[in-house]
Order: sequence, then C-alpha cells, then structure tokens
Amino acid sequence: MASDASPINPKVCCLDAYRMAIATQISSSIGIALNTAYEGVDYGKKGVDFTVAIPRFRLKEKAMILADKIVSEFLPNEYIQSAASDGIFVHYVCHTSNLIRTALKQISILSKPTDTHPHGSYGCNNSGSGKTVIIEFSSPNIAKLFHAGHLRSTIIGTFLANLFDANGWESVQFNYLGDWGKQYGLLAIGFQRYGSEESLAKNPILHLFEVYVRVNKDVENEEMSNPDKISPTNQEAKVIFKKMEENDKDTLELWKRFRDLSIVEYEKVYKRLNVRFDVYGGESLVKADLMADTLEKLKSKNLLTKKTAHESRVGAAAAEAAAGEQDAGDDDNAADALALDLAQWKLGKPVVQKGDGTTIYILRDIAGARQRYESYHFDKMIYVIGDQQDLHVSQFFKALSLMGEPFTDKLEHVNFGKIHGMSTRKGQVKFLSDILGASKEAMLEQMKKNEDKMRDVMDPDYTGDEVGMTCVKIQDMSAKRVHAYTFDLQRMTSFEGDTGAYLQYAHVRLCSVERKVALDGIIPRDDPDLVDTTLLTEPKVRELVFALALYPDVVKTAMKNYEPSTVVSYCFKISHLVSSAWETLIVRGQETEVAQARLYVFRCTHSVLASAMRLLSLTPLDRM
Repeated sequence: MASDASPINPKVCCLDAYRMAIATQISSSIGIALNTAYEGVDYGKKGVDFTVAIPRFRLKEKAMILADKIVSEFLPNEYIQSAASDGIFVHYVCHTSNLIRTALKQISILSKPTDTHPHGSYGCNNSGSGKTVIIEFSSPNIAKLFHAGHLRSTIIGTFLANLFDANGWESVQFNYLGDWGKQYGLLAIGFQRYGSEESLAKNPILHLFEVYVRVNKDVENEEMSNPDKISPTNQEAKVIFKKMEENDKDTLELWKRFRDLSIVEYEKVYKRLNVRFDVYGGESLVKADLMADTLEKLKSKNLLTKKTAHESRVGAAAAEAAAGEQDAGDDDNAADALALDLAQWKLGKPVVQKGDGTTIYILRDIAGARQRYESYHFDKMIYVIGDQQDLHVSQFFKALSLMGEPFTDKLEHVNFGKIHGMSTRKGQVKFLSDILGASKEAMLEQMKKNEDKMRDVMDPDYTGDEVGMTCVKIQDMSAKRVHAYTFDLQRMTSFEGDTGAYLQYAHVRLCSVERKVALDGIIPRDDPDLVDTTLLTEPKVRELVFALALYPDVVKTAMKNYEPSTVVSYCFKISHLVSSAWETLIVRGQETEVAQARLYVFRCTHSVLASAMRLLSLTPLDRM
C-alpha cells in the first residue's frame, strides 16, 4: 500500500487508483513492470480520460499489435469502464458514477480544516516531508521605494513558498535586503544635508528615497564640474562605508535606524500583498569572519586576480548594471581591486573586494550562502531573481562550486522577465503603491457600476483593494515567468477574459449558491455519504468533477516546473467549466435530493478553487 509520501497515493489523489487499475492490466497484458506501466498512463484528450502511448515502453513487438492485445484482454472494473485502441495509442474511460462519488467524497473530506491545514489539505502531499527549503525573494534595497521588479520576485517567491508547503516541505521565506554598501554612505550624507525628522516620521522610505536622489544629483554635478570626474561627496561616502565595515558605532546607529524604519514600512506592503517572511536577512548580517574566510578560501584555490585597467574600463558598465546600484562606484573596478577569475567559464572577472579594501555584493552573496547552510543545513535553496541578474547568479554559484562547498547542487535560480509599460492615464507608474492604488481605484469604479451588488459589499474599500491586487498578481502569473509582459491596467481590471477580476467573480458566485438556497431551507449535508451522487447524471458534472480531481496533480506539476501559470490556467479552467454549468445544474426549485447533490458539486468546486487561489497568494472573496 502506498505511503503518504509516495508518488502513488489514492488517499491524496483518487485518480491514482484509476491509473493503477490501468497500469495493472497493461503490466499483465504485455509483461512490463507495474511502475513502468503506471508512468506511461497520461491524461487523455477529446472525450477520453487516460491515454497510453505504447511506443514509450520501447518493446520489440509492434506498438499497434500490443495496443490491440491490451484492448482484447481488457476487463471492466470499478475504476475503468472501457478501453479502445487508436493505432499506437490505447484510450481509457473511467467508470462515471464511481468517479463522481469517489472524487467528490475525497474533496469534501480533505477540504475540512485541521490543526495543520486551516483551509483543508486537498491538493497537498507529503513528498517533501522532513526536507527544508530556503526561498530568497523580494529583496528590496533599504531606503528605496518598492518597485515593479521587486513585485515580480515577491509574487513568484510567495507562490513557491506556498507550493513547497503544499508538497510537505518546510519552507523558510527569506528576505535578503540590500542594506549594505557605499550607497548608505551617500544616504547618510544626503540626510545630513537634506533630511527632515518630520518627513522621516511621516513617510520614511519616500523621504529617504528623495534624499538619496538629491545627494546623487550632487555627485553627478560635482563629477561634471571636475576635470578628473572626481566627486568629493562620493569620496566622503566611501569613507563612511569603510567606517561601517569597521563597526564604527555612530555610523552604524544611523544606518540601523534607516534599516529598521524601512522594514516597518515594507512589512505594511507585504501584509497588504498577503506575503510573509520568516527571516529579514540582509547583506549586513553576513558574518565578517565568514567573509574573511571566504576571501582566503578563494585565494587558496587560486581563483582571485587583480583587475587590469583595460578590464576595469570594459567591466564598469556591466558591473553597475548587475549591481542595480548596490556597491556601484569607481573603486569597484580599480586596477588594484581583487576579482574572481571565471574567464575560462565565460563568466568574466567580477570584483569581490574594492581597491580600498571594502567588500562588494558578490562576496557577501558567496559568504551568505555558506552562512545559511551552516544555520539551516537546507536540502534546497532557491533564489528568485530577475533574468537581468543571470550572469551574477551564475558567477556566485560557480564560485561556490569551485570552492568545493557541499551544497552547490542544492542551489537553484528561478528567474523571470521584466515588466514593460508601467503607465496609467495619470502618467508613469514606478512604485508598488502607485500600481496597487491604480488597480484598486479601477476596480472600485467597476464595482460602482452595479449598485445592487455594491450594497451587499460590507467594506467596498477592502474589497476593491483585494480585487485590484488579484488583478495585478494574475496578470503577472498568467504567462510563463521567463516571459516579459506589458502592464495593462485597463485589460487586467476587466471582468471579461481571463483576469483576476473574473476569477474573483467566479469564486464569489460559487459562494452565493449556498446563501441563496438557504432561503429555500436547503442546508448542505456535512456527511458526503448522505448525498446521492447517482442523481448527478449531467455530462457537465462529469467534466467538472474530473477537472476537480486533477488538482493534486496540478500541484505536483507546478512543483516540477515552478510555474505559477500552471495553477492560474487551472483556476480559469475550473471557472470556465462552472460558468458553462450554471444553466443545467440549477439548485433552487429542485427536488430536495437533486438540490443537495448539485449543491454538493458547487461546494466542492468552491473548496478547490479557493485552495488554488490561496496557493497563488490570493484572498478568495465571498462578495464583491
């Protein structure tokens, strides 16, 4: 019998029993191992439930002859009612009444809340039981407004954390803040020149960002007016950062104040986004002794070299682009800076230590990975970072491999494309608050068009915000993550097409069924054995129930490809099937047993759709 962690587990996915019934007969007919036969059972198309492609078994006898043999020896059972050959394929159809009964019963039972699963466990499995994954995502720079690039990392990272939890792993959600480097020297100077305690208290991140922009303008003007392109402000910032690395108390106190204020503001944003973190880490928290040890280890492996003047000129622009302003500055590429020599692997020569002896972000990333392994002994660590940083990630992964670290095969980079066209009728949208504000406003305008439904919404402001966020997230997750996409406020907030608004509407409509039939005295039965599923004879029911039974496999598939779009597509598939079933699966005004059976289908559908939405970090709404 399959264990809870087994990939074949009918207690978690009832369709596994149907696949096993097919595999058992195939194994017997053509003499292959049961597991081999099971792996060959795929979901079917065009009116069949499962399909087996015989050539995949790589047997000597012709595939068409083997297919005919399998069909001739097929015997119907409680799981499979028919088999038919189609050239080199064999198609199977499940026993309809048993499928509907077993699938709905499993969904009903496993959707009930428990101590470990407050929203039920349907769709979950224990394949990762006992394993730990660290997922690093979001990772904004301190004192910088949360922008669109961080939004993608945050959305995808949260989905991955939910996904690993659903597959039985223990996930550690890690926010690796950009909180170290020369730019914080600049920020300290800027605050001294332009800072206001009143503005800092009112909106810390916005004020620090404005200060940072102004002090950078000072640097730019100084460099333009100096024939040697030297900025006194920039030089002073380097001195301040060196003091930070030397643990100067006064300098660190101001830096810590900026960091703490930024985290408080970020937490407000994350709460709004339905995102949580277990650890607020950062470059500053990488241990100094481990960084020194990392540098020595790189030296001992003969991986370090001095950067030549020519290499510095060529690499300066690339280094600054990869850093995203982290540690950007002229010392990064000075001729006496220490660089990691990865040229033979076509990964360039990234600087690890500046000419003035201060560290740079790639060294902190390398040492930080070693520190996390010491602390967590993780089984996997995932970095959710945009594809603009592909080179940087490859560089520090390669460095760890060349150092002989024991966990390099446990590291993964989950990348994603850019967001284009961040604009609305009010002008350019650069920051998350603008994005969410514009989405919320657009949804409230849509909701106000239906005054009757608007009266039923207890908190329009909250509802508009949640629907708006759903629209933003669904637009982000609908396509494969590696694809860049264009931000389109009007398109994404429409109720027409596959949008977040349409998805929330589909869920709300499912919730309304139970409220409406209660007016007729129809109260859903908690015991699934008290519902007569043989009354569910409509073809739409079978199609919908089979789709609901697929959900545990959808979760497993997403675990293999790390694609939120896998779950988003499933949500819309369920929504479309429900939409097409409303006219034939009427509940109100029906005979009691028929009404109970149909209500049972809608309740199970609601449970599965809500579960899939939560996996995507969405908050399913009851009314809108």
